[in-house]
Amino acid sequence: MTTTAAVPTRPMPLRDSATMLRRSIKHIRRYPEMTLMLAGMPVIFLLLFVYVFGGTLGAGLGGAGAGRAEYLAYVVPGVLMMTIGVSGTGTSVSVATDMTEGIVARFRTMAIARVSILTGHVLGSLVQTMLAVVIVLAVALAIGYRPAAGPLGWLGAFGMAVLATFGITWLCVALGLAARSPETASNTPMPLTLLPFLSSGFVPTDSMPPVLQQFAEHQPFTPIIETLRALLAGTAVPTGTATAAIAWSLGLALVGYVWARRRYNRT
Repeated sequence: MTTTAAVPTRPMPLRDSATMLRRSIKHIRRYPEMTLMLAGMPVIFLLLFVYVFGGTLGAGLGGAGAGRAEYLAYVVPGVLMMTIGVSGTGTSVSVATDMTEGIVARFRTMAIARVSILTGHVLGSLVQTMLAVVIVLAVALAIGYRPAAGPLGWLGAFGMAVLATFGITWLCVALGLAARSPETASNTPMPLTLLPFLSSGFVPTDSMPPVLQQFAEHQPFTPIIETLRALLAGTAVPTGTATAAIAWSLGLALVGYVWARRRYNRT
């Protein structure tokens, strides 16, 4: 009697990435409070800046007769970008938790494409971040935000938000892999939360001191915010601004991906 040797299952990157994405989505559905927490801080800052500082800052933006409504229209893109930055912290913690609790070691004993583990985190975080962005945008609409974007403007704004999230998420995956513990991973992405304050997100860059103005105009978040602002306002996006926003997003994704793959392959 002859026996047939079992043929080992070969990894399939697309299938395995889809499986890891389903795992991430199950976590999102099981713990919806995490998504609410990611949206919570941006919502608090939105309400704080609009209702505490909005009257004064709005007058500075639009001159006589301008006020809180004008500032709300100005600040929403910056708060949306803050939401994306804050959500990166959750990504970093999630990756660090998987690395320290041994689940990744178990995955490596299976016939799973190695890249799928990281890809699942990225895609799952992308879904969660977009949910948080929708929550923040809903709050903005509830308090009077009225964007003038048409269908193409909304589509462009959504695409820009997804591309920026993709870049920042890959960077945060790398930060999570580099962290020694989930506690450390919760702190390392902190600059991504603070950068919107040092951009054109809350006040125009020309109102800043010269040195800070130069930094604000040449850091990644400013062109992304300016692109979102123009798209949501229904105005033309300067070519240089849109190009810089896309380049920064793709550059962050590339750096994060290369760094994450190297860190992951060393462990």
